[in-house]
Amino acid sequence: MKPALTSDGLYLGPRRLTPWARPWAGRAPASPMNPEDRARQDIDRQLGQCGWVVQDKGQMNISAALGVAVREFPMLTGEVDYLLYVGGKAIGVLEAKPKGHPLIGVETQASKYSGALPPAVPAYKSPLPFAYESTGAVTQFTNLLEPDARSREVFTFHRPEELLRLVSLDAQVRGKLKALPALDPSKLWSVQKRAIENLEQSLAKNSTRSLIQMATGSGKTFTAVNACYRLIKFGGARRVLFLVDRSNLGRQTYREFQQFVSPVNAYKFTDEYHVQLLNSNTVAPTSKVVITTIQRLYSVLKGEEEFDDAADEQSQFELATSLVKDPLPVVYNERIPIETFDFAVVDECHRSIYNLWRQVLDYFDSFLIGLSATPTAQTIGFFNNNLVMEYGHEQAVADGVNVGFDVYRIRTRITEQGATLEGEPGRFIPRRDRRTRSKRYAELDDDLNYEPNQLDRDVVAEDQIRLVVRTFKQRLFTEIFPGRTEVPKTLVFAKDDSHAEDITRILREQFGKGNDFAQKITYRTTGKKPEDLLAEFRNSYNPRIAVTVDMIATGTDVKPLECLLFMRNVKSAAYFEQMKGRGVRVVDLDALRSVTPDAEAKTHFVIVDAIGVSEQDKTATKPLDRQPSVPLDRVLGLVASGAANPDLVSTLAARLARLDRQLTDEQRQQVTQQAGGKDLNALTTSLLGSLDPDAQAKKATEVFGLAKDQEATPEQLDQVQGEMMAAALKPFHEPKLRDLLLKLKRSHEQVIDEITQDELLQAGFDAQALEKARALITSFKEFIEQHKDELEAIQILYSRPHRAGLRFRQVKDLAAALKNPPVGATPERVWRAYEATEPQAVKGKGGRDVVDLIALVRHALDPQEPIVPFSTVQERYEQWLREQGQKGVVFTEEQRQWLDAIKDHIAKSLRIEEDDFDYAPFNTIGGLGRVHDLFGERLPVILDELNRRLAA
Repeated sequence: MKPALTSDGLYLGPRRLTPWARPWAGRAPASPMNPEDRARQDIDRQLGQCGWVVQDKGQMNISAALGVAVREFPMLTGEVDYLLYVGGKAIGVLEAKPKGHPLIGVETQASKYSGALPPAVPAYKSPLPFAYESTGAVTQFTNLLEPDARSREVFTFHRPEELLRLVSLDAQVRGKLKALPALDPSKLWSVQKRAIENLEQSLAKNSTRSLIQMATGSGKTFTAVNACYRLIKFGGARRVLFLVDRSNLGRQTYREFQQFVSPVNAYKFTDEYHVQLLNSNTVAPTSKVVITTIQRLYSVLKGEEEFDDAADEQSQFELATSLVKDPLPVVYNERIPIETFDFAVVDECHRSIYNLWRQVLDYFDSFLIGLSATPTAQTIGFFNNNLVMEYGHEQAVADGVNVGFDVYRIRTRITEQGATLEGEPGRFIPRRDRRTRSKRYAELDDDLNYEPNQLDRDVVAEDQIRLVVRTFKQRLFTEIFPGRTEVPKTLVFAKDDSHAEDITRILREQFGKGNDFAQKITYRTTGKKPEDLLAEFRNSYNPRIAVTVDMIATGTDVKPLECLLFMRNVKSAAYFEQMKGRGVRVVDLDALRSVTPDAEAKTHFVIVDAIGVSEQDKTATKPLDRQPSVPLDRVLGLVASGAANPDLVSTLAARLARLDRQLTDEQRQQVTQQAGGKDLNALTTSLLGSLDPDAQAKKATEVFGLAKDQEATPEQLDQVQGEMMAAALKPFHEPKLRDLLLKLKRSHEQVIDEITQDELLQAGFDAQALEKARALITSFKEFIEQHKDELEAIQILYSRPHRAGLRFRQVKDLAAALKNPPVGATPERVWRAYEATEPQAVKGKGGRDVVDLIALVRHALDPQEPIVPFSTVQERYEQWLREQGQKGVVFTEEQRQWLDAIKDHIAKSLRIEEDDFDYAPFNTIGGLGRVHDLFGERLPVILDELNRRLAA
């Protein structure tokens, strides 16, 4: 019986998920097998999952199914491990090797068999067009019909229907990519034209990963829609995956596709091709573009019938945490085979998509195209350093694509120092239930000392919020936007939904306006839909001020926005850049005046920093230590997305045990009803039980049928642990249970401090000094661009894991040239300019030493690079080496080369993790495997010491 398939090969047969997943080996047999037999067993299983019937040569029946894989078939030059038949004709070969065997060297063997088919055997082409090499754990594929055919790693095998489709094509996708017609630039900005042309050149070279960096507001999504159209129209793409950070941005992207008009035939994109915004767990067979979030796509791959829409609304920037250390396990789903998408576009997603979710991206046999305004070093490394387009904010401002910004600082005593609320007999202090917001009044048992980090969580100091808002109002038309009479469209970033409520209320009070003036726009907004409120904020006079937590923090387009008020801190540099990006978009005067009548032009935007967000250190990545302070909503959000690991399970168990002690009997009963009869204690016990080594060993014995004296292998224990954790976490996949737990967690009270009066410490900015500093930095960057040929040695130096060829004379000559017009500055002056304009980027006092110029150049070339005094890291590193020598530790020349590279990485990234060795530049000299060979068990200790000593 033939499987049910669509015309383009998308399988629609029975919903059956296989047990095989990359992170955990399949169930090992009780009797030992040699490595090659075990590999063939894995290969047989995978072939079966992918729709192939596997047969021995002596029992072969090529009519038994559409796709038949015949073991040990005799060719003219020997026996091939598997000969692949589709529709009764030979179509390819598969060579099997034991796990761990390098596959590049096997390609010659497979190629030899491809051209050695006996003449009597019917075949589609000679030599056979398709070749696989596989160990069961790793599989690579070569399509010999492609120009300059090159092997590539694939998650598993293609279905027979896909090979039949490929062999029937007039030209393969990679062939068509080499002959795309000229781009019509009539509706494109220059930067968009360059981005598309550079991308297509990269694809024509068969680069499977390409990254486009374009400043926020420069039309990344429009550029991507143009590229998708050409890939489908001219490049032979059957289907394109378009990944967004959250569903709100998916809807915005869908509108971009709807508005696109073809330069070829004047059709709308959505009239010519089916664009599917995935709001269910079914990919439409007719879809040409599928827009979704990575978390929903993972749910689809897991075979889930439905996905919680609320989880689709969560930004990965907010959900990010170090509790999840390994990529989520991905299983093969025959309904969504690896050939489902030819291209995958990843639009401005959090770096976790290249960590936590990377197996989802690796699942499909597709080209990956990344879009980002603020790529981190890890993002660039994931895309093999193939940055096909660089267009930063500074250049976008110079080109008139973006507007620049100024920072206006508001500092108050309570914001920075906290306060003391004195407890006096007869003084009743309001206490507010965080869930219902109902108040009661009670005396304090003692004085209440609260710190800044307790504000708006444990204690609400209303005068602190009021003073910030009052100062903002008083200075708005005199200092921030002098001469204006209308409040510019302003976006306020709050800490959480409750904080947003307080800010919205006080904004209305202080400005003396009604409800329409200031609106809270979060996912918990009721009445109007959040997207409707957002549309009003974008297109209507009111609201003048929107208060949000994260819904409008990334990607959302509000062009008339002129002011950002930060009342929450942000520790992630990339997230902060995303939030700042809400203000950079240009807007024509008519559109601006339609919502802000007194505006003359949007020449810049203003960041009003009421929390110190522009001054505090930020990290591009987070350490992989367990974070016991991760909020419960974030822990449950990770569980909802399918994450399962010991740190996450133990953290959730600890939170639930703590919560259980705070609940009333009535509240515990609510949990039991929502959890299908299990009480909170039983849920916690189940979580902890999944981590019990004895329980895991017992379970492994049962599952694998082990003898009493036979111990389970580490692979078997890993698989059992994964299954036990997944089972323990399953009740928390239910949205109603998660919502109830969060409501109960929020039900404890906040103290409302109505008494303490806040004090203004500072409000304002020195516009002239800042402007001079910005001008100097712009001149510095232009100098580097204009003299990039002379700086080539430094650029090469910092793209390598050691400073080969760098001479002090070269740096000294560069400093001398910098003193001449038009820059006319010393390294120290440039350093001070960065301290004034980008304090978050500067990691110490520097600039006096000529070698500090290296850090300034690196930051100018890549704004994600911190500005770190070279002497600081170098001195600490040399001291560490001296201490090692005193202990009798001797490093070889190659070990010193790696240690120097690690030191350089810490100097630019502040921290190094073992995962970093999988990316450039380390992967060019052997990567993680080589560094483990060199340092062995000492590696974790060395990394920990260097992280602590060098980045202190």
